[in-house]
Amino acid sequence: MRTEPKYQIPKKGLTVWRLYGILETLVAIIIAGAVSFATYYFEWPKYIYFIAAAIVIIIALLEIWIFPNIRWRIWRYEVREQEIEIQSGLFIVKRTLIPMVRVQHVDTGQGPILKKYDLANISISSAATTHVIPMLITADADELRAKISELARVAEEDV
Repeated sequence: MRTEPKYQIPKKGLTVWRLYGILETLVAIIIAGAVSFATYYFEWPKYIYFIAAAIVIIIALLEIWIFPNIRWRIWRYEVREQEIEIQSGLFIVKRTLIPMVRVQHVDTGQGPILKKYDLANISISSAATTHVIPMLITADADELRAKISELARVAEEDV
């Protein structure tokens, strides 16, 4: 059996996943606030306040602390001459091999949050689907995109 891929997502990626968790928790707080207001306005049973608060606390723990840590520990990638290997998953670990011959194009993308943290995602497209390596340092992502593009070109010439 192969060893797991060498490279891990940078520590900044963990910070960004936690930030996404904070934003999701804020949405949950807004919904819980609306439910609490409706409970007060329509005089529904008081235990609904506790259920709404418990749901917000559970979402905060999972999305800000637990899931980002698990995701960061599991996410790995490696680009080899003949293939790209990606390991991902939260509870079920998935390892994907993408042959260089199958790579059609490679993109980098970054939204406002990734841009603030100098991170970018790499999208690797094959005929069947698109695979993403998330949260790489922008300079590393550009370098990796160029390397994959070059290796894919060499692989196509060999075919």
